[in-house]
Amino acid sequence: MQAALKEALKAGKKNEAPIGAVVVHKGAVVGRGHNKKESANDPLSHAEMVAIRAASKKMKAWRLSGTTLYVTLEPCLMCMGAIIQARIPRLVFAAYDPKAGACGSLYDISKDGRLNHTVSVTAGPCEAEASGLLKGFFSTLRSGKKALKKAASTGGA
Repeated sequence: MQAALKEALKAGKKNEAPIGAVVVHKGAVVGRGHNKKESANDPLSHAEMVAIRAASKKMKAWRLSGTTLYVTLEPCLMCMGAIIQARIPRLVFAAYDPKAGACGSLYDISKDGRLNHTVSVTAGPCEAEASGLLKGFFSTLRSGKKALKKAASTGGA
């Protein structure tokens, strides 16, 4: 999870939501990613998607059997779909996402028996650290928007 948190910090430094992910196979990181939605102008550039693509390229396989995905925030529906399609057997995430989470918050796609693959999920490691990064980022973002709004209403003075 520490490697995923380092990826989240990279995203935060780029003014992206500080979410990071790594794919691990046999104890080695085979894919890394952090949010790049803003910089890439790509709604699909979630940390998980970037890490899964990197792992697939490195492993030369779309089936990522025997891997574990570590991510700092509970994956959304899109990312859970990719995790299932990649046949990733294990997911570990730090913080729940009550607005978009698909592993227990809003949905639980990981255990849906109607799908051709289920995912073993562990939640909570490094939750405080991951949540702190996100809360700090969005607090700063809101403060900046308030300052811009205030400046606009007073004529920028």
